[in-house]
Amino acid sequence: MPDWTYHPLRSTAARVLGRRRAERAALHLLATLTSRPAGARAVSAVFAHRVAPPGLAHRLGATVPVRHARDAVRALPVQGAGVIEIGPVTQNDVPAVRAAVAGRTCTVFARTADPAVAAALEPYVDRVIVDAEPARSGSADGIVRLTDPAIGAAQRALADRSAVVLATTGVLVAAGPGWFQRVIEVQTPSRPAPGLRDAGRDPRRWPAWLWGLLVGAGMIGAGIGAAMITLGPVLLWYDNDYLGMRREQLTALNERLVPFLQHDRVTMAGTMIAIGVLYAGLAWGGIRQGWPWARTSYLLSGAVGFPSVLYFLGSGFVEPLHTAVTVVLFPMFVLTVVRRPDAPRWTLLPDGPEPQRRRALIGQLLMIVTGLGLLTGGLVVSVVGLTDVFVATDLGFLGTHAAPLLEGNPRLLPYIAHDRAGFGGALIAAALAIMTLSAWGWRRGSGWVWWTLAGAAVAGFLPAVAVHMVIGYTSVEHLAPVYLGIAFTGVALALSRPYLCVRTVPAGSR
Repeated sequence: MPDWTYHPLRSTAARVLGRRRAERAALHLLATLTSRPAGARAVSAVFAHRVAPPGLAHRLGATVPVRHARDAVRALPVQGAGVIEIGPVTQNDVPAVRAAVAGRTCTVFARTADPAVAAALEPYVDRVIVDAEPARSGSADGIVRLTDPAIGAAQRALADRSAVVLATTGVLVAAGPGWFQRVIEVQTPSRPAPGLRDAGRDPRRWPAWLWGLLVGAGMIGAGIGAAMITLGPVLLWYDNDYLGMRREQLTALNERLVPFLQHDRVTMAGTMIAIGVLYAGLAWGGIRQGWPWARTSYLLSGAVGFPSVLYFLGSGFVEPLHTAVTVVLFPMFVLTVVRRPDAPRWTLLPDGPEPQRRRALIGQLLMIVTGLGLLTGGLVVSVVGLTDVFVATDLGFLGTHAAPLLEGNPRLLPYIAHDRAGFGGALIAAALAIMTLSAWGWRRGSGWVWWTLAGAAVAGFLPAVAVHMVIGYTSVEHLAPVYLGIAFTGVALALSRPYLCVRTVPAGSR
């Protein structure tokens, strides 16, 4: 659930379209998506990770003008709003309000100054309030209409269990759709997260987060093992059997072929370790604390990463160790995601100083963009690996074309294709985890998010750059995406560290 309280993308849209048009465009886009069941589920997965606790679902919502009524009634409930107030409504607005509330899934109030309008709307809405200009801080109708986007203001208003708390359009513009979920999270009772000792010794009773932690550890171990093999013998017995060649013969065919294989596999090993760090972080910091979005992030990444072993159907080479790691870890992955998250166990801090939070949100945007870039790269590598195998810079480094290599050994290209496509699949899995962790986990005091992303960045980027430097594959065109990813990640982590890694609430923080 992104925290869009302030964001460069929203700010840019507001400057280009105007604040009111940008607001309308965003709301209309969400409403269009939620008009279909699949779209509603997708939007709910992005924004509504926590269901409102009993007693809150019908006391939290928004107040919107008639021009936004149709879109608000369709879009805001999947983000956590249980009540939508429309108003002020005039006689001319009655048809529009009737159309807006058709098929609604939430409670709808209508506000008007005209008793005749109230009578016309009464059959179509849950409540009619005859009040054209309500008091902003509260009124006799039992409704508190907030103009302050601070979560603390909503908390204070919700302390009165008889009050219905509605965010004004000004709050939604300032705080974004994530406002509802942040209020719900603060209002959700939680308890301390369990430790490893609480898991017990019986694997049948182990919690989901422990299995997730084991999958992460297994991925880290497998990545380290792959790196050791690559930096040592490079080829194992099954590689020699499949190729019908040994390392020396590959070197005789092309003196840069073995370093090229090493660069592919070290980069793949680093990505595996990065995935392990991401999975361990999501399990320990997210799933263990009951965050529903952490399970979703884990599921999305693994649902792509584990099936990538089937790329051998396109390459023709089945790697026994890759298959064995998948067979061992996949059941643990299933045990991680098959159950819903446990009861909430998180601790939330106030948003803190506004400049600090805004810098952190710029960092959030950079991390999401980095993840999107990695996702694009993974898709490209997968397609190239299963089709052409090489890109132009690869052939430039090898100093040859694909035909001589294929002539030297018909199995060589399928062998390399397996490595390349497998790396593409791993890169997609890592990218999905990075994007979702960055989009949904950005909360003040969530130091585990910062350390997880930092650890994954070091594991993924450092080996890739190092092996390219060592073997002399230094094409700027080839490495530019890596350098850009490093720059974006470094700036993002620097900007967000004070916000994510704070441990105490300084005096005066809100």
